[in-house]
Amino acid sequence: MGLRTKVPTAHELAGGDSDLEAAIDRSRSLLHRRALLAAAAGTVPLPGLDWAVDAALLSRLIPQINEQFGLTPAQIDRLTPHKREQVQKAVSMVGSVLIGKLVTRELVMRATRMIGVRLTARQAAKFVPLAGQAVSAALGYATLRFLGEQHVRDCIEVVRQAQLALPPGPRRVAQSRAED
Repeated sequence: MGLRTKVPTAHELAGGDSDLEAAIDRSRSLLHRRALLAAAAGTVPLPGLDWAVDAALLSRLIPQINEQFGLTPAQIDRLTPHKREQVQKAVSMVGSVLIGKLVTRELVMRATRMIGVRLTARQAAKFVPLAGQAVSAALGYATLRFLGEQHVRDCIEVVRQAQLALPPGPRRVAQSRAED
């Protein structure tokens, strides 16, 4: 048996940086709400509906997470050329196809292929009355959470490698307005 290496949590990757931790918390809040919607879609006994819902949820969620970390295409375009280059290098090192790009269903589906077995099991579970729908809902929630958490970790890695300043979060915006 091979040894499993422990994957660091998003907060461990943040290394005590309060701005990163706040962005993680905001992203997880978004992620939790969307994962609950994915779970609800998993209870509907129409094969294929959950895949469509997952793709739609992810195509909206990923840009919102990117925004928390200053990694939307528009945010990256506003950076200096040198900083943009640093971000692009960090993105390529992390290997994410969902950072700094316009997120399309095709990109989302490419990202979900890596967990296709879970999605296939979820489809099969729909054919078992009641218990199958519960399993499908649980898998829908877990699938979206897994993809979202992985994306959050990728964003953290890019921000840290590129030494990128995060955009102001809701609390920081309110504080800066109060100081003016």
